[in-house]
Amino acid sequence: MQNMAGPAFLADCPTRLAVDIIADKWAVLVLFGLSQQPRRHGELVELIGGISRKVLTQTLRRLQQYGLVARHAEAPRRVEYSLTDLGRTLVEPIEVLTTWARDYGGAILDFQEAAQAATPRATD
Repeated sequence: MQNMAGPAFLADCPTRLAVDIIADKWAVLVLFGLSQQPRRHGELVELIGGISRKVLTQTLRRLQQYGLVARHAEAPRRVEYSLTDLGRTLVEPIEVLTTWARDYGGAILDFQEAAQAATPRATD
């Protein structure tokens, strides 16, 4: 019988690359942040709570290398980032994931709290 899982489990499968890209917690937030309009670096830092400027820069460069984000420099101090056509193809899946998180995030937190409460704590 053939492997029903398909090629997604193969090391060189494009599916693995796609999962690697979106598995980065900052990448999804950056892509979602750019889904409505182009933004400057500082705008993204303010929009995405908890991301440092350095990590944002690294994430933007990585997304540029994958062809998902474009960098537009109008002047040395005026740089904007936007989604490419390829990057825009991820907006709908990210919106679906966002809806799922809103609908079920509370349940996940409840399970986490229950698991923590059930775990015996080490005594000092």
